[in-house]
Amino acid sequence: MTKPGNAHVPRAAPTGPAGSKPSKEGRKPMTDTTFGIMTAPSQVSYAEIQRVWHEADAIPEIEHAWLFDHLMPIFGEPDGPIFEGWTLLSALAAQTRRLRLGLLVTSNRIRPPALLAKIATTVDIVSGGRLDFGIGVGSRPDIAMARREYEAHGLPYLETKDAVQRFAEACTVIRRLWTEDEPFDFDGEQIRLTRAFGNPKPVQRPHPPIMIGGRAGATLRVAAEHADLWNIPGGDIDDAISRSALLDRYCTEIGRDPADLTRSIYLPVSYSDPGATRAAVGEATGAGFRHVILGLADPYPAGVAQWVADEVIRPSS
Repeated sequence: MTKPGNAHVPRAAPTGPAGSKPSKEGRKPMTDTTFGIMTAPSQVSYAEIQRVWHEADAIPEIEHAWLFDHLMPIFGEPDGPIFEGWTLLSALAAQTRRLRLGLLVTSNRIRPPALLAKIATTVDIVSGGRLDFGIGVGSRPDIAMARREYEAHGLPYLETKDAVQRFAEACTVIRRLWTEDEPFDFDGEQIRLTRAFGNPKPVQRPHPPIMIGGRAGATLRVAAEHADLWNIPGGDIDDAISRSALLDRYCTEIGRDPADLTRSIYLPVSYSDPGATRAAVGEATGAGFRHVILGLADPYPAGVAQWVADEVIRPSS
């Protein structure tokens, strides 16, 4: 399984939530772990996503909610419907009151970083300071359904080396636009700005938390320098553990305490086998991942957010 926002989204069988009773098995709630949901804004309607987010906003156990960042579908019907992530996120930010929210994760290939900083600032203000800023290099070149969206929208697709360099520079530029009080010039290898300045600033100070998504070593080096949270897709827990250890090493090399960087993981929800989802959560939290994003497959059954809280986040003992 690979990362939403950069790859394919699993599609679980849509059975179980509506009218089901809480499970009698499972762990006690983990007070040091936060749980969220991800609703891919593809192959679904605006009303369906609204319904799930409105429900989740009223459930304390669900602390954050996420969309992904693609311009064309990466699963299902190739010409099916898909919404632009940041525009939709702003609309949902205005309609929710409690959830932290973000994109899992923004493709740095799609928007110029100064424009992205302005967009993110706007969402943080609209939400009253609830944005978690998710960003990554962008779709891997071996995922054809993801790469096609760049050509279809007239966007350049930098190959890996240049894309990683641009990503690192973007993280620097975005942070400076959020925090610096005077215009500045930036003359990088990939990004050049003249008298760049961000006004207004985000609500959150010094800036919204930065979540960097990805598993490649080059991305982890950028995360060690810039991220407040690091996200990896689920799948092989041993690989996730080894990548987390590599991130520890990179943090240590630059003099950063690895414990300051929250480890986040995306895990798909199985509506038909919540026990399997709970087991995956248990493995991940046991390995030190304390920020869990539960991927909801469409179609979303009635009451799916409450079902996730009852069956996965806080199973009845």
